Amino acid sequence: MTRTGMDEADVWSMKRTTSAVAGHAVRDVLLWTVLSGAGLLWYLDRARSSLTLGLVIPLLVLAAAIPGSRRRPGVAVFLVHALCALGLASPGTPANAYLLALAVLSFLLGTRSAGTSPALPMLAGCLAVDLGLCAVLRVDAVYWFYAMTLLPLTLVLPWLTGRYWRARQALVHGGWQRARSLEKQQGYVAEQARMRERARIAADMHDSLGHELSLIALRAGALELSPTLTGQDRKDLAQLRASVADAVGHLRDTIGVLRDGATAEPMVSSVESVEQLVERVRGSGVDVVLRCEGEVPALPPLVDRAVYRVVQESLTNSIKHAPGSGIRVRITRNGGRTEVQVVNSPFVTGRLADTMSGGHGLTGLQERVLMIGGTLRAAPHEGGFEVIATLPDRVRTDRPGTAETSGASFAENAENAENAENTHSDWDPASESESVRRLASVRRTARWRFALAFGAPAGIGLVTALSAALLAYQLATCVLRPLDYAALRIGAPRSSYAAVLPQQTFRYPSDHMKAQPAPLGADCEFYRSNANLLEQVDVYRLCWSGSRLAAKDVLPGRPGGG
Repeated sequence: MTRTGMDEADVWSMKRTTSAVAGHAVRDVLLWTVLSGAGLLWYLDRARSSLTLGLVIPLLVLAAAIPGSRRRPGVAVFLVHALCALGLASPGTPANAYLLALAVLSFLLGTRSAGTSPALPMLAGCLAVDLGLCAVLRVDAVYWFYAMTLLPLTLVLPWLTGRYWRARQALVHGGWQRARSLEKQQGYVAEQARMRERARIAADMHDSLGHELSLIALRAGALELSPTLTGQDRKDLAQLRASVADAVGHLRDTIGVLRDGATAEPMVSSVESVEQLVERVRGSGVDVVLRCEGEVPALPPLVDRAVYRVVQESLTNSIKHAPGSGIRVRITRNGGRTEVQVVNSPFVTGRLADTMSGGHGLTGLQERVLMIGGTLRAAPHEGGFEVIATLPDRVRTDRPGTAETSGASFAENAENAENAENTHSDWDPASESESVRRLASVRRTARWRFALAFGAPAGIGLVTALSAALLAYQLATCVLRPLDYAALRIGAPRSSYAAVLPQQTFRYPSDHMKAQPAPLGADCEFYRSNANLLEQVDVYRLCWSGSRLAAKDVLPGRPGGG
């Protein structure tokens, strides 16, 4: 039987694992299809690109990086980043279609990495590779701008977004875990309250039943002395009295075991009546009114004690959670049933005596009422609170399974009671539990990550925008129009072209431009031929000998270009 159960569990676990693996594979294929589609469109737009370097190798890298990101997300990001870094060696433009793949894999790195330790060195390594390539290849300013802004932005922003997403999911998951734990704990506490109430019922039974048995033993002892009895009758009565005495002793021992440690609060004497209880509470300064209606029958001890406990618990809750309010107690006996109603008036403004109650007294009270076949209803009432218990005059054996709750469960009514009790409470920091402190800590961490996820990209975006604006200004103010270039004449003085020469020279000529031969002793200046900021354009070189133009050349923007 055990072997079969283990086999069934193993089969179910294998099916679940297989289903999860299949789901991961489907999602990976879909993601690869989308990212590969972007790469294919980029390749088709550049027909002169190599098929192997431009399409085959990138698709194979994506096919390895996407599923590999589940176990090694950092390695996957580094592989896709290598595809983007290849653009730095392109003679056309550094940008390519794999920036989208890099952003997606960076986001997955943030969601799948528990901390920042694995990710930060990898991101720093990617940046070092980009800057190293730019330095080795001696690329133009546009490539430096791409390496220092677009690539880091594509790496950092999705990663921070993924970290924020992971933190939020962890917060939600932890909240549900805490809720389930509290639910189990609340069930345990409620069960403890029921057990304590049953111990109290057992104590009441000892007080009442033990008293009756003692009377039986006393009467048996009196009959034993009767002169009209035979010797056998006296012997039987002596055995009866001894049996009753033994029963009383056994009952006392059993109840003593049940009561030992069952409750920490002192038990009020069982001989105290409801009238005496109310009078004692009124004597302490509480505004309480007792009203009894109907004839007073001789109730069984359990029912009489239940009436007392309903009034006692209701008065205790009213005094504890609504100090200063008026309390009305009404006991109505009619038709073989006793109804106990305790209502307190709306709460008086001010600090409550105890705002952290758990409603366990109501749980125990429900247990007592149900055990004798009664019903209990507890709910807010006209700004205050109302408890109504209906008890039979005789203990019923067909006890209902649940209490009457006016269309809601007793637990819901107890929760409503606690909400009503805590409406005017003042927060006490000393009452914070460990869960409250942990929740506050997690929320602070989540807010910090949220601020970082949006603040860091905003800072990077600001730096990027300022850098782009500066670069655009430099490139736009060093443009010599082709018509003005054509109008320049060798040997003409510089002053004659002061109106057409740009304010600034082009500061970023490539090495092959600088290596072009120039007239001996001449100073050469470079100017861009148009204001296109994203493409490499032809560059005009003007060489001045003193104040006169010694040479002018058109240098192609791309090496090997015409």
